[in-house]
Amino acid sequence: MNWLEISLTVDGELAESVADVLARFAPNGVMTEQGVRFVNDEDEGTATGPITVRAYLEVNDKLEETRQKLEESLFYLGMIQPVPTPIYRQIADQNWMEAWKQHYKPILIGQRLLILPAWLESPDPNRIPIKIDPGMAFGTGTHPTTQLCLELMEKSFDRRHPERSEGSLPGTRDSSLAQNDMNVIDVGCGSGILSIAAIKLGAKTVLGVDIDIESVKNSRENADVNGVGGELILGQGSVTEVLAGQFAFKSAPLVVANILGPILIRLFDAGLADLIQPNGEIILSGILFEQQEKVIEAGQAKGLKRGEIRQMGDWVALSMTK
Repeated sequence: MNWLEISLTVDGELAESVADVLARFAPNGVMTEQGVRFVNDEDEGTATGPITVRAYLEVNDKLEETRQKLEESLFYLGMIQPVPTPIYRQIADQNWMEAWKQHYKPILIGQRLLILPAWLESPDPNRIPIKIDPGMAFGTGTHPTTQLCLELMEKSFDRRHPERSEGSLPGTRDSSLAQNDMNVIDVGCGSGILSIAAIKLGAKTVLGVDIDIESVKNSRENADVNGVGGELILGQGSVTEVLAGQFAFKSAPLVVANILGPILIRLFDAGLADLIQPNGEIILSGILFEQQEKVIEAGQAKGLKRGEIRQMGDWVALSMTK
């Protein structure tokens, strides 16, 4: 089946009226698109500018009749308020649920990790696969912030146990890894990708927290796909809730947080550094290049020492030690 897309770009006052007209002839509904303006790094965005209204007409023997009636309706609407000329475009139908998957490929991270779309088989048996459904939540592994964080996490585990960086079975917790008593805290776990990676790299237990309950649910779903069970503790909350003792432990030798820079600074004021055990490490990501000094200063103000810094494009990840 093919479709005829009709679109009109109008101002906000006219958009609802145009959408009502198109909806009479489009059995699958109407879609609207509008630009977004951001005031600062933490702004969730405000819709702004003209609105594009789209609808899709089935290409069949009644298409021309339907199109004529639609244009008549727009003509009558235009008698009340000027309406732009509609733009038409032929759309070939396809299996959209499968088509979007073609854009996701395995991603090699560091020396041993592999981010693998959940529906694919691993192309490299010597790497540790982390299976993620890209349709779930932020943290699919395609963004530089996640990749940088994973690279630093891998190095952190290898520093603690260099003998385990070679020879252990990919994606398993063999006898040597099982001896690792290290806990990890993942603040803002999102899709759970960092938590899952920590367990596969050898952590005994990982506590993943997020203020968004949907992210917590997505983390558990991804954990199930990766064969991760009770060693991953998930819950809704953030630094305050962890320090208050609402979860299994209040601190860990390794803490990871892939969150926007300004929020990391606020979390330091909320006690983020208190989650790190003495001689422990925190890995921070989600930081724009121009924000890194402020984030480092916030950590240093809490007694942390700057460690390695990695950059990819405009994004930075860094480690700090206690």
